[in-house]
Amino acid sequence: MTELPNQSSANPTDRIVAALIVAAGRGVRAGGDIPKQYQVIAGKPVLRHTVDRFRDHPDVDAVVVVLNPDDSALADAALPDDVARVPGGDSRAASVAAGLAALPAGTTHVLIHDGARPLVTDAVIDRVLVALKSAPGAAPALAVTDALWRGGDGRVLAPTSRDGLFRAQTPQGFDLSAIRAAHAAHAGDAADDVEVALAAGLDVTIVEGHEDNIKVTLPGCFARAERLLTKGQTMDVRLGNGYDVHRFGPGDHVILCGVEVPHPRGLQGHSDADVGMHAITDAIYGALADGDIGRHFPPSDPQWKGAASEIFLRHAVDRATNRGFRIGNVDCTLVCEQPKIGPHAQAMRTALADIMALEVGRISVKATTSERLGFTGREEGIAAIATVTLVTP
Repeated sequence: MTELPNQSSANPTDRIVAALIVAAGRGVRAGGDIPKQYQVIAGKPVLRHTVDRFRDHPDVDAVVVVLNPDDSALADAALPDDVARVPGGDSRAASVAAGLAALPAGTTHVLIHDGARPLVTDAVIDRVLVALKSAPGAAPALAVTDALWRGGDGRVLAPTSRDGLFRAQTPQGFDLSAIRAAHAAHAGDAADDVEVALAAGLDVTIVEGHEDNIKVTLPGCFARAERLLTKGQTMDVRLGNGYDVHRFGPGDHVILCGVEVPHPRGLQGHSDADVGMHAITDAIYGALADGDIGRHFPPSDPQWKGAASEIFLRHAVDRATNRGFRIGNVDCTLVCEQPKIGPHAQAMRTALADIMALEVGRISVKATTSERLGFTGREEGIAAIATVTLVTP
């Protein structure tokens, strides 16, 4: 990406193009515990998908990302080392201005793009670049085709003409010196950079956008973006089984699937002997063909003596995530005569969901007896059987 591209219809050799990815916003409407641009879809953070679209384009010479300084750790995990980073400002316009000032020396044209638009196509980028050969600004858009109304208080007030109306997209491309001057002269914020350019008197050419070039804005956008990103890919489905047993010994409670259950005897083991969580953990390792708990946390290692079993489960979940899998569902059966599991099953599902960052509806915890047969029937211990599905992307 450091070498100048070869001659092409989109990018003649006398210009150097930088992509400026604006990703300093908080994206609160999208929900989630972290900003939307760092939430994972199709195995990668939204922002990484976006950045890769421009890193992989043959006519883009450099990529610069504008970030919120509070997101540095998230950015480190999401971005490759060859992408430059710039702290953003208090508004979108201020963030863009900061990014424009930090573009590499020699840059002649800039493509300003939303960090939360991970589906921009090469064809859209090409159309913007071609238009910039004869105009100081160019931006993709789609003509409004639906009927439009003005409304208020939940009622339609009047129809509105859709003639000449467009849905704006990015990247919005500009002659670098022209858009820098436009931002320097612009007071206050702006919805996008076309607004800044028009205020400065720049002509902006409209090029055809693409329906898939969506901006992730609301919670439902993540599922749509994932469907589009994975369209045509083959899903990898893995199934894993886990089985574990622990004997009874001294104690006044047992820990099962992360929940402390009163009982006249405790379960014995090198860790906290959570037989249910151990079975689930081994099921994940099994689906990954990645050994078992004993391989990753040897009982001969004293540091794991009395350890909380959620350490093992989180480790297994992280290994699955790092290999591009998500957990489809979990089914755990506890085999025992006592204690009674039913009154605690919902709390167990909730505890597992919290540890695994999974919806409760994807986790089943149930129990059965062995009809007084075998070691569980004699109440010598508890067994657990678990099945887990992993799917990708």
